[in-house]
Amino acid sequence: MPQALQEIHEFLPCVTPQQWIDNALANQDLMLIDHAHCEKKAASTALSLMYRYVDNSNLLNKMSRLAREELRHFEQVLAIIDKRGVPYCHLTPARYAAGLRKEVRTDDPGRLVDVMIVGAIIEARSCERFAALVPFLDEELAAFYSSLLKSEARHYRDYLELAVQANQGPVDERVAEFTAIEQQLILEPDSEFRFHSGPVT
Repeated sequence: MPQALQEIHEFLPCVTPQQWIDNALANQDLMLIDHAHCEKKAASTALSLMYRYVDNSNLLNKMSRLAREELRHFEQVLAIIDKRGVPYCHLTPARYAAGLRKEVRTDDPGRLVDVMIVGAIIEARSCERFAALVPFLDEELAAFYSSLLKSEARHYRDYLELAVQANQGPVDERVAEFTAIEQQLILEPDSEFRFHSGPVT
């Protein structure tokens, strides 16, 4: 296992359940559509942070690069969707991101610390799921998802570094609070399959 992936497995509270992997393989069109939405949302989040924290040059640089990369990934997913004749459409979001963001504090610097931790968790989980899916996918999709691992792992590290910077010190206790919530969201059954859903039975 590459070092970056090992680091992510140590950071996350649990691995993706096999049932979710089975769901994903049975719903690959839906997985791709939701994946495209996730990339677009990640870029949008990065841009909104750039507007909110204009005096934070480290954040501005990291989020600018992240937004560009996420939009490039969006274009790549869209190209695969088009090539496969899958109609791209609106989807209701998974409860995952909203479930994590519910616990975000309302005032800075606590708000920024929490938003960065949530960003790190989402990027880490995306990376873990891409890696979990790769052995079961067709050659084109496996190669594409493998190519995303490096940037997703870097995004996770960038978010975590910005959380520590905003907190002016370690964020381990706050991370533990959010990863406990994340574990529930990942392991508890969901009614609809999404890229960040729990298993659908």
